[in-house]
Order: sequence, then structure tokens, then C-alpha cells
Amino acid sequence: MEYRIQVGKQGTIMLPSKLCQKYNILTGETFHLTDLDGVFILSPIAPKVHKLAQEIEQMRQQAGLTTQELLTGLQEQREIYYTEKQTQ
Repeated sequence: MEYRIQVGKQGTIMLPSKLCQKYNILTGETFHLTDLDGVFILSPIAPKVHKLAQEIEQMRQQAGLTTQELLTGLQEQREIYYTEKQTQ
């Protein structure tokens, strides 16, 4: 599929919303641009840690937890896990 895009001020380009939705591209994501003698290839750089952090933050907000409550719960779960592994 082909799309027509326009270069804006300061060289910015905007991806079509259909592509952003289809590939779950979020604002602020980073891409690698390859120039093959005038043919441009955009490849997403998969910032897995950043995406995971965003997902965790969304879940924290949906659960109505503070960051401190989330971290306390994480520490408690680690202690339970550690205790279970020690008794095996």
C-alpha cells in the first residue's frame, strides 16, 4: 500500500493515522531512516523497555495505585518468590 505524505516545517513528516493504528505506533516513538540513493526506508526502533514502562504505568493508573504502592507490592512479590524458591 502506498501513502502520500508531506514534509512540514523543520523537516517533520506525519505518518498516516491508519498506519499508526495498524502498527500501534505511539507519539514520540523513534525510527531509523535509511537513505538508499533517494529511496527512504523508515524502520521502527523497538524500545521494549519504554513500551513496557508505558504499559505498566497505564495498568498502575487503571488500578488506582500510587507509584509507592506499586513498588511496595513488587517488593512483597519478590520476597514471596524468593521464599518459595528457597524451600524447593
